[in-house]
Amino acid sequence: MPRAERIAGMKDDVIAWRRDLHAHPELLYEVTRTAGVVADKLRGFGCDEVVTGIGRTGVVGIIRGKGAGPVIGLRADMDALPIEEETNLPYRSTAPGLMHACGHDGHTAMLLGAARYLAETRDFAGTAVVIFQPAEEGGAGAKAMLDDGLLDRFGIQEVYGMHNMPGMVPGSFAIRPGAMLAAADRFRIVIEGKGSHAAHPHEGIDSVVAASQLVLALQTIVARNVDPLKNAVVSVTTINGGDAFNVLPQRVTLTGTVRTLDPAIRDLCEERLTALARAIPAALGATAEVEFWRGYPVTMNNPDAARFAADVAQGISSTGEVDRSILPIMGAEDFSYMLEERPGAFIFIGNGDSAGLHHPRYNFNDEIVTAGIGYWASLIEARCGAAA
Repeated sequence: MPRAERIAGMKDDVIAWRRDLHAHPELLYEVTRTAGVVADKLRGFGCDEVVTGIGRTGVVGIIRGKGAGPVIGLRADMDALPIEEETNLPYRSTAPGLMHACGHDGHTAMLLGAARYLAETRDFAGTAVVIFQPAEEGGAGAKAMLDDGLLDRFGIQEVYGMHNMPGMVPGSFAIRPGAMLAAADRFRIVIEGKGSHAAHPHEGIDSVVAASQLVLALQTIVARNVDPLKNAVVSVTTINGGDAFNVLPQRVTLTGTVRTLDPAIRDLCEERLTALARAIPAALGATAEVEFWRGYPVTMNNPDAARFAADVAQGISSTGEVDRSILPIMGAEDFSYMLEERPGAFIFIGNGDSAGLHHPRYNFNDEIVTAGIGYWASLIEARCGAAA
């Protein structure tokens, strides 16, 4: 039976799996039900090996083809978000305050569909490793799986990821070589002045004025330190200090985020932010404590793997075309940790005219599941080659 026909025949099953996962969202590493469903299905499909507990609650399935060949990893994320769902779907979240607002339910269901297809056909030479990861939404679940030996334990040589994208034509694809998504870092700056009555500012050191000048100075990092042809975002997102209208507070705290697409620019932004955060308050007589936390690194597609993935997607796309040079996105993705360790690529699949990611009315488009399964299946068959 041709691949497309076989995949079309499982569409209803995959949609049912997806809607079940949507109705039962779980956060971060607490994806015990989801991981159990995934593991049970992989065993039912006849995977050669199913391993649980990688990266705490991650699941890995091994599907060997009909001959020796490359070992290719395919990754989907399983966790939901702490958002109250605002849809009236019959399968809406049954967990108060939680929902699949990023489409990880769809990612998991599509990779399960691909695992079923590959386990049934095995028309390739090599090994497909299907990776179901917890805690993408801020918990660095990809790194936890790597720390548990994911790549070396299963001999993974290349690794590929996929994410749905609202606003793109349903079932279309987009990718680019090099930087695909940004590094995401966080900072906190605590400015210590000297509190005083607001009527006598000369008797204190105004931490509010110091904080205000620092906020403006931080904008010069991108405007005057970063190459205009490079990309960076420095955003102060919270300012907290004081409780009374007539008191100059002793302390003001700033927090925010830095997004970059180039490791050298990432280093530059951290260096300049730290220097300004210390110097500006000091010039006004205050002191500052600076904390900078590096989060997910840049999602960097291997150029050869990106070209290969685009070629595979072109044969699957509902439009027959693939955007091979989509502009980078300043959001972040922890699949970046896997791409630091192995060649591979991250691709977007169009979700159509839906609400945006992380929106309480978002919903994954069930009509794209066959395109997603087809991409995964075709990627393995094309990369590994036909069985002898």
